[in-house]
Amino acid sequence: MEKQKAKRQALRRRQRRGKQHLLGTAERPRLCVTRSNTNIYAQVIDDDKAVTLCQASTLDEEFKKAKLGASNVEGAKKVGELIGNRAVKVGIKKVTFDRGGHIYHGRVKALAEGAREAGLKF
Repeated sequence: MEKQKAKRQALRRRQRRGKQHLLGTAERPRLCVTRSNTNIYAQVIDDDKAVTLCQASTLDEEFKKAKLGASNVEGAKKVGELIGNRAVKVGIKKVTFDRGGHIYHGRVKALAEGAREAGLKF
């Protein structure tokens, strides 16, 4: 139990450190990635107005139609493509990538690559 608590505290510390430097603006919003053991979520956020411009996750209907696993790299790449397409549809080309305290590896990296393939630049 103590090991889990320490891991959770370390993640929160990394998240706070990242938020000191990352800020989404109207011309360059923040692509925020949240990862759990079973799902992955992505949001494009304008921090100036405190508004979510678009979002995608493994719980979306479009994702479920693809019949991919929610907690693997292929599923994360599909979520990246979904968020990229939705952002481009809203008119967003450039974003700031917020990995949410997680290392740029595995599912987080796959989501970023999927978003880049869909047309986002970061």
